[in-house]
Amino acid sequence: MAPRVQLEKAAWRWVESVRPEDIHREHIEIAYRICVPSCKRGACRRNCKGNPNCLVGIGEHAWLGEINENSFHNIDDPNSERRDKNTFVGLTNLGATCYVNTFLQVWFHNLELRRTLYLCQNCPSSQSNWWEVLQEAWDYEPRSICEHLQYLFALLQNSNRRYIDPSGLVKALGLDTGQQQDAQEFSKLFLSLLEDTLSKQKNPNLQNVIQLQFCGQMSYVTVCNQCGRASPLPSRYYELELNIQGHKNLTECVTEFLKEEKLDGDNRYFCESCQSKQNATRRIKLHSLPRVLNLQLMRFVFDRQTGHKKKLNTFISFPEQLDMGPFLEGKGIKCVYELSAVLIHRGVSAYSGHYIAHVRDARTSDWYKFNDEEIEKMEGKKLQLGIEEDIAETVKSQTRKPKCSKGYHCSRNAYMLVYNPLSVPGFLQRLVDRDNRKFEEWCLEMADMRKQSVDKGKAKHEEVKELYELLPAEDGQQYEFVPLEWLKKWLDDSTVTKEIDNGNFLCSHGKLHPDKVGEAKRISVKAAELLFDRYGGGPRLDGSTLCEECVGQRCRVLRLKNQLAEDFKEVTNLVKGPPKSDEGYWVGKTSLRSWRQLALEQLDEDEEETKHIDGKSNGEGPNQDEDEEEMKTFNEDILCRHGGLSILESERRLVTEEVWSKLRVYFPRAPQFTQLQEPCQQCLRLEREGKENEALNRMMASEQKSSLLNLFQEKNRPTLTKWPQETDILYIVPLFFVDEWRKFIRRPTKTTPVSSVGNSLLLCPHGGFMFTHDSMLMGDAQHIALLWPGEWEVISRHFLVDQPISICRISQATPNGSSVEYTTQPELCRDCREGFIFQQQRDMREYAQATVYVRKVIDDKRVSTAPEVNVSGSEAEDEREEPVAKVDGEQDPDFSQIEDGAKRQRLSDGTIGAAASPAPMASGGKSGIRRSTRHRKLRGERALIVSANQTLKELKIQIMHAFSVAPFDQNLSIDGRCLTDDSATLGSLGVIPESVICLKADEPIADYAALDDVYQVCMPEEGFKGTGLLGH
Repeated sequence: MAPRVQLEKAAWRWVESVRPEDIHREHIEIAYRICVPSCKRGACRRNCKGNPNCLVGIGEHAWLGEINENSFHNIDDPNSERRDKNTFVGLTNLGATCYVNTFLQVWFHNLELRRTLYLCQNCPSSQSNWWEVLQEAWDYEPRSICEHLQYLFALLQNSNRRYIDPSGLVKALGLDTGQQQDAQEFSKLFLSLLEDTLSKQKNPNLQNVIQLQFCGQMSYVTVCNQCGRASPLPSRYYELELNIQGHKNLTECVTEFLKEEKLDGDNRYFCESCQSKQNATRRIKLHSLPRVLNLQLMRFVFDRQTGHKKKLNTFISFPEQLDMGPFLEGKGIKCVYELSAVLIHRGVSAYSGHYIAHVRDARTSDWYKFNDEEIEKMEGKKLQLGIEEDIAETVKSQTRKPKCSKGYHCSRNAYMLVYNPLSVPGFLQRLVDRDNRKFEEWCLEMADMRKQSVDKGKAKHEEVKELYELLPAEDGQQYEFVPLEWLKKWLDDSTVTKEIDNGNFLCSHGKLHPDKVGEAKRISVKAAELLFDRYGGGPRLDGSTLCEECVGQRCRVLRLKNQLAEDFKEVTNLVKGPPKSDEGYWVGKTSLRSWRQLALEQLDEDEEETKHIDGKSNGEGPNQDEDEEEMKTFNEDILCRHGGLSILESERRLVTEEVWSKLRVYFPRAPQFTQLQEPCQQCLRLEREGKENEALNRMMASEQKSSLLNLFQEKNRPTLTKWPQETDILYIVPLFFVDEWRKFIRRPTKTTPVSSVGNSLLLCPHGGFMFTHDSMLMGDAQHIALLWPGEWEVISRHFLVDQPISICRISQATPNGSSVEYTTQPELCRDCREGFIFQQQRDMREYAQATVYVRKVIDDKRVSTAPEVNVSGSEAEDEREEPVAKVDGEQDPDFSQIEDGAKRQRLSDGTIGAAASPAPMASGGKSGIRRSTRHRKLRGERALIVSANQTLKELKIQIMHAFSVAPFDQNLSIDGRCLTDDSATLGSLGVIPESVICLKADEPIADYAALDDVYQVCMPEEGFKGTGLLGH
């Protein structure tokens, strides 16, 4: 099928030879493309939108081929959640609980621990009366931590689910599911909790299970170098915490754990035999080993230099079989352990990452990887850690993985090694059965929903097959139009089919608009009857709704567009000469220059006028208000605001009646003015009045300027810093009044004269003055201007003054000399002044989204350049650093550099009372020039958005993003005062908006992972505080 543009041209090609009054039915049907051939299936790759007879590619292919039942629903197969035979059950990660899941899987595979836990008497199974047990079992729900662990182990053993939710145990422990905790600390606390629970059991075989499983005996032996006396200190251990820094294999780690330590210097040992402090040696001796040997590899260590934890990403080699005999005190004892579990932490940071567990099944000796819900069986009954070690973890000092001997494994992520030398109780099995029944009910419900969706899809399939064959309208038969988008949604089963809406296709005459035919499809009356009966809607558009008026209007417009080029040439030739008679017409010069473009726009607008309910009818398009000054209508440029002929003769010219008649064809509604038409009388009167007002304003400005010349030129101005000796009184007016008055003096014909002085702006509601002499010296004078008494007399004559304001100097003789006091009239309102000061201070302490500037310095000097880094969203400006030629501002006449490195405003002796700060005076500056108070950003300086309740530590995190300086390397100061309390808020530290904070950076440490650790630590660590692991 031809492209859409070609179909559009073919539909209106007949207008070249047919006038609007000669249009017949056949022309209308051609315009609506009734006779365009329909497309056959396979001929079009997509639907032909310009052809109303093309019914291919609208979504029918999904219904006319073979039925795919899976396309009728989006419900996953519930059996995908079912546990496969001879597989283990996974655990859901509740957010950041992967560290809990790994230990639960390791402890579950300890068969002795699981058997003992099932016998724990914290449940109804401990009752001697089994009848009561049966009665209570139906309503039994786990409550304590031990009961939740029993239930969890029972589900891991006999659940039908592929994975289970451990939220019951996690809630009982009170753990925060969104915060990742120290896994090794969790292991210690949880085993301690189990030991305490089991020690309270009546069955003596249960009381010492944790000790029998995990506890060994050792002693700290200290030997005095002086007398040789040995002092052993017996101790129990549940795991060996092995330092891995500087070691390559497990044997080296254990050897260092047991090595001898020297006690000398300040660390000398007090010997009871010698009764004095002596040099000594101390070492650990292992006396017995537990059945399950837990070896904690200390990957997470405290970095004293950064003040935070960090992870050691070094490779450690460990064997599948570990002989601990050489490390025991009793020589010759063979004590061989077999590796049963490896716990892995993936990630370079100690504050983030993911935990998984590799566990060996005690019954089959197969190795499994437990990754939350996902469980993977290793091939060949061997532990495989290669995949975990190949995870992309970028470390600057990445080392190559060393080769491992047979029977050994090597890992840089392993943090715990476990070495090792049942039927479920009835009450727990009933809980498991209850959960399995819920699972089976859920599976049946999902299967039923899938079946309902499939049945509905099959019914829709039959409906589509039935109706699609009826859709094409045969030549010569009755037809109707329906929206193409509705047909697509009807064939798209993922959306709900709504009623048919043809309202958007109507023209202003209530019929089918010819421009909308490309968005509709012509279907048979029989198919239309079935669709409207089933889905409803309207209005119905059949062959009688083809709009003859719209077709005639389009025909006229297209013919005019074709004739426009010829008329443009003719008009251009005709306007070259002046009119030969007095019957000419006035035409705007701008309109005449662009009349061709205006004609095209007018013709396009005439096409749009027929569009109804389209949001763009009658010139209400989206661009209507874009430029109000743009000319919309021909000859509009010679219209005055009163609707008459403009008085500006230079903007119009006369054309002949012949030219005007041709232009009127394209612009029938254009304003018409004959040569004899008089200009607008109102405009002529206003022009005369305007000239008179301008003359008055010039006279008024000249008089006021001559009377107040020094005020206008800012010469010989009084100041408060150096009170003039020739007067004891000065008058005060708002600076705003002076600025507006100067504007009028400079441009009296373009601005409105100033008629009054609004001194009430400087007064409180009680009529009192808001500023003191000292406050005006300190910066409040930036709102006022000072006047000489003579100037005040002139202003009082020329302007209306609501309230005079003056400041007087009173000199008094005293025994110690003369004293000077300053008073204002009206007097100071102390209550309002105090409230004003309090509000100012409060605004300084309680601000939000304010800007402060951080300036990096080196050796107490501002840095000359700063590296461009990717800064965080907290930075107020994401702009390129501008080159600054005057580094220290010493050549800038507007500012001077002072000791703290900040730029301050300069004042001269002649400056009026508009100083922003009591900075030292500069001699030789031009008097009377007010300087900008806006902060000028220096090179190497960053603007940050902060709030008063933000802590200093949070500010340091922002600075770390902006300057790539870690918080522990930042030394911050403001006005020479160091900021050290990280927990204090910026408001309490005196950081106010527009403050300049100096940053001096210490030498950074060459540990790139530490910067990531600091970024993670934005909140203080609380560990397991407040959880059930600590008895809360």
